Amino acid sequence: MALTLAGLAAERPLGLRVLTGDDLLDRPIGWVHPTELTDPQAFLEGGELLLTTGLALDEETSPAYVRRLVGTGVAALGFGVGLSHEFVPRSLVATAGEVGLPVLEVPRETPFIAITRAVSRAVAADEYATTVRIGRAQQELTRTAVGRSGPAGVLRKLAKLVDGWVLLFDRTTVSEAAPASARAYGPSLREELERLRTGTRVVALEGQEVVLQTLDTGARRVLAVGAALDTAGRHIVNTAVSVLSLALEQDRAQAAAREALRTGLLELLVGGQAELALRVLAASGAEAPAAPWSVLVFAGPPAARRKLLGALENEPVFAARHGSTVVAIGAADVVTDAALRVGGLHGGLAGPVTAAGFAAGLEQAELACRVAEAEGKALVSAAEHSARGLLSLIDPVVAHIYGENLLAPLRRHDETGRGDLETSLRCWLEHHGHWDVAAARLGVHRHTLRNRITKAQELLGRDLDSPGVRAELWVALQT
Repeated sequence: MALTLAGLAAERPLGLRVLTGDDLLDRPIGWVHPTELTDPQAFLEGGELLLTTGLALDEETSPAYVRRLVGTGVAALGFGVGLSHEFVPRSLVATAGEVGLPVLEVPRETPFIAITRAVSRAVAADEYATTVRIGRAQQELTRTAVGRSGPAGVLRKLAKLVDGWVLLFDRTTVSEAAPASARAYGPSLREELERLRTGTRVVALEGQEVVLQTLDTGARRVLAVGAALDTAGRHIVNTAVSVLSLALEQDRAQAAAREALRTGLLELLVGGQAELALRVLAASGAEAPAAPWSVLVFAGPPAARRKLLGALENEPVFAARHGSTVVAIGAADVVTDAALRVGGLHGGLAGPVTAAGFAAGLEQAELACRVAEAEGKALVSAAEHSARGLLSLIDPVVAHIYGENLLAPLRRHDETGRGDLETSLRCWLEHHGHWDVAAARLGVHRHTLRNRITKAQELLGRDLDSPGVRAELWVALQT
């Protein structure tokens, strides 16, 4: 930590006396600069302790001199007495008190070089402490990145090292947070994230400084750090950006390799090589679910399928990408619960099946999945689908299209409000063409029903006395 005016004044061998600015002694001292110039502005950067004996100063020139120093941002003025002046000019002290410039009286017996040495030692110690802190932080972050905790562990370690909070964004969505409560800051940073393309951006959030830094990864990721960062803190954040970029790319490569392996194992199972597939799975360090297996197939948007695979990564199931679906083998309740949490997915369930019957079970689950998609259901079991009889043998998507096309003339007619032909036809077929029973169920006269069926026959261009036509219409009405 940098030496402050208070720390310097507390060094008794120097004998310094504070004349003004008692409430400003927490200012850090960047360096010491002795000069007798009345206008040293060109030689100052700000933050210095300026030392002078006041050789060219008097009661008249001191006020303007003090104001010039304040304009350059010096930390304080050290005035040596006993040489040019027996005491610090009163006008200098008064003006310094007005404008907020700390003034330290330096006794005759304290050489300026002693003050310079004291500050120099403190600066060197501070720089050394900063270097040590940065080095240790780099080691900790690197060990964490290559350990089991991975990117999430790096974020937790970084938050601790900078004494703040950290967020990792995948585009504008928070993917990791440390601590977990920091997720609440995510929505407030979305607008700034959309503006940031690459590099670093510093923004203010609820009175706190937040650093946004893009990562060098294939996907667009941004690290957000909410903390008061000193020099060491900024170096630590830069280190975290580097190790996080490497860790995330490594995770991505490993995930792609695991996904390819699982897809290959699934293909072996489908091809009837279950023994080889299970042997390879065990060699990869994974544990195969105990047979017999429930087989589940889920379809949906790519993002939802990716989330489902991620959600099942550490569950006691085997899951793999299969074309445009996700196939899972194992505990059905675990898989379906994960799919419901993800949302936007439609699934089919078959089994339990043995390893030898896996291919057949997969076909049944895929057909049930297509039924779930067509009907907008979260899950349909193969048993439930096969209980539908003849309809279970028809591809649900094809059946839906067939029904839409066949019944389109009736539905267009019904939309005009001139008669409920589709409902009437359905009821009439349900009651095997019995006019009186169907009319009673509909609550209309049998002649009204006859007129409706005649109209339906005209629109459809089909002979409704034909058993085959009636069967086709019944199938169409069930889709």
